[in-house]
Amino acid sequence: MKHIVILGDGMADLPVERLGGKTLLQYAAKPMMDQLAKEGRCGRLITVPEGFPPGSEVANTAILGYDLNKVYEGRGPLEAASIGYEMADDDLALRCNIINLQDGKIITHNGGNLETEDARLLIDYLNETLAKPINEREGCERVKFITGIQYRHLLVIKGGNKYITCAPPHDHPNEEWRPLLVKADIPEAQETADLLNDLILKSQELLPKHPYNQAKAAKGERQANSIWPWSGGYRPSMETLMQQYPDIKSGTVISAVDLIRGIGHYAGLKIVEVEGATGLADTNYEGKAQAAIEALEHDDFVFVHVEASDEAGHDGDLELKLKTIEYLDQRLIKPIYEHILKMNEPVCLAVLPDHLTPVEMRIHVGQPVPFLIWHKGITPDEVQQYDELSCVSGSYGLLKLQEFMHEFMKIQ
Repeated sequence: MKHIVILGDGMADLPVERLGGKTLLQYAAKPMMDQLAKEGRCGRLITVPEGFPPGSEVANTAILGYDLNKVYEGRGPLEAASIGYEMADDDLALRCNIINLQDGKIITHNGGNLETEDARLLIDYLNETLAKPINEREGCERVKFITGIQYRHLLVIKGGNKYITCAPPHDHPNEEWRPLLVKADIPEAQETADLLNDLILKSQELLPKHPYNQAKAAKGERQANSIWPWSGGYRPSMETLMQQYPDIKSGTVISAVDLIRGIGHYAGLKIVEVEGATGLADTNYEGKAQAAIEALEHDDFVFVHVEASDEAGHDGDLELKLKTIEYLDQRLIKPIYEHILKMNEPVCLAVLPDHLTPVEMRIHVGQPVPFLIWHKGITPDEVQQYDELSCVSGSYGLLKLQEFMHEFMKIQ
């Protein structure tokens, strides 16, 4: 039995008054997901352990069967692995957004939907104007910015202390940024916190001077005018999925997001890049579906991650988030399902989000998420459609953390 997980990041939501009190999964036209729920078995899953932030780095790691208390080191090291940066033992790697600030508040966590080509210019500029003076003064490469994808980048602090509190910018839209600056959790981390806050403040002086932002300002558009580091950690120690689940001999991860690729790297999965995969609603759904179909031909485990619904939720865009759910249903899940029906080898398919990203809150929420599991010959339960409420009565009940992967991989 081969296994494939299709994950719609942030797809789950809360009831929305504008939709007659329905959630987006209840309201959206998603006949493929509903058919799979009707023919398969459903349940709900707690993806965020107590005491952890409800972020994608936590939820996706838990969904893949890992104990966060043993492996969690934040987003930074995962994204470092994805972009090929080999961390040294004394590296502190942090996710580094380039964001938009206005009137003392965080307006967007994405710098106005910054494109990678433009971001690379800004990262090079920050290395030259912000990191280089510090490194020359200290006589070592203490600070390094590394280009990632779109607004998602990496900041490496040599000798940094991870015991700091950083605010994820997507959790604080329209909030004042100064109270959210980095704080030290222990006295030994104060120097790291001070350094990071100094970098944030100086970036706000430098970035508006770059030609990219000057052109944006001239057009009255949002600028990418501040860095925002968060979710830092050291190099994690994780077993591969092959070590945990002997039935998995090889696997693939398909995602446009560095974070997910990094998790996949440490999980021992091959990383497949799809042309036109953006992490937004305009992503190449068909290309991802084809990549998953090809991976199923030679791999035992495939993890397909689509970021689009999460981004629409963070932007508070109700109509767009509905479209991302419908696109996922028809342009990705449907062709994969149709191919599975033609395969000689049986395939077990799961669909779920990692967390809620409610459009009316614009932040991650760590409530249980609905999931479905389908394969040929499965005995269905009574669930007739896929959504947050219907899956409450699913036969899997309420699973916690690693239990999902354990149940999923039992199916052989």
